[in-house]
Amino acid sequence: MKKSIGAKTIVFPTPVFIIGSYDKDSRPNAMAVAWGGICCSDPACVSISLREATYTYSNILERKAFTISIPSEARIKEADYFGIASGRVEDKFSSTGLTPVKSQLVDAPYVKEFPFVLECALIQTVKLGLHTLFVGQIKDVKVEETFLTKEGVPDIEKIKPMIFNPANRTYYGVGKLLGNAFSIGKKR
Repeated sequence: MKKSIGAKTIVFPTPVFIIGSYDKDSRPNAMAVAWGGICCSDPACVSISLREATYTYSNILERKAFTISIPSEARIKEADYFGIASGRVEDKFSSTGLTPVKSQLVDAPYVKEFPFVLECALIQTVKLGLHTLFVGQIKDVKVEETFLTKEGVPDIEKIKPMIFNPANRTYYGVGKLLGNAFSIGKKR
C-alpha cells in the first residue's frame, strides 16, 4: 500500500543542469538548476524553472538566451558550487577554475570542461508562482567527440551525468551515490 507524503517537489530523476548566461556587463555566469527537462520535440525545446531572486533570472530575460552545460560525475564539486554561490557577489568561473566559452549561436556562455552543451534561445516564459518557467528553443547540441558513440550520438556511460535527488538533497550517478547537495561543493 502506498502512503501519502503530501504535495512535494519530488520526481525522479531530476537533472543537474548548469545554466550559462551573461549579465548586463557581459560577465559570464553559471547556475545549477534541477527543475528542467525537454518540453517539446518540434521545435526542439527545453524548459528550466528559476526563482526571480536568482541572478540568472534577469540575465536570461535581458539576453533572451541561455545554455545548459551537463557536467560529468568528475565535476561534482564545481557543479554543486554553481548552486551554492551567487553570481551577484563573485565570478563563479574564476572561483572554480572553469572556462566560459561564448556560444556561437546564442548570447550566452557555456562551460568548456563539461562534455555536453545545449545552446538555447528564449522563446517563452510562464510565471507559475515562486518559479518562472523559461522555455528555450534548442539551437544546437555540442558534445565532446570522445563522448560520442561510433554512431555519433552522445554516450551516457562516457558522459556520466549526475542527477539530483530532491527528497534528500543528494547527487547520484548511474546507480551510485555521489555526495550531499549544497555541501560537497564547499570542500575545495
